[in-house]
Amino acid sequence: MSDTPRNIRLLIVDDEKGFTEVLAKRMTRRGIAATTASSGEEAVRLLRGEDFDIAILDLKLEGMDGVEILKIFRLLDPELPVLMLTGHGSESAVKASMRLGAADYLSKPIDFEVLMAKVLRFARSGGSQS
Repeated sequence: MSDTPRNIRLLIVDDEKGFTEVLAKRMTRRGIAATTASSGEEAVRLLRGEDFDIAILDLKLEGMDGVEILKIFRLLDPELPVLMLTGHGSESAVKASMRLGAADYLSKPIDFEVLMAKVLRFARSGGSQS
């Protein structure tokens, strides 16, 4: 792949611990600094304390759902590209997230290469920030 990630900081928000761990490891092997959060509250706390180039956000979470989290993300960092994940095909939630400015969405189970291509495409700064 000619697009080599450089210093891309990725936030992965999903309450499926095994999924986030595997995804973070695969991203790290590809040179992407991946941080995980298992709840909306944890994700918001991380976003307040760190800069990220892109986020992957599950629509279905305990407590706050993905649309609610996306609204908070927009307030904290309006330019942050967010890729939404849905395992339940909730068309209304997908439409709401796209209206709120999500960069794109993917259905679970995800194809890792497709996700990786979208992360590289949408990460702000093209991953060139240090």
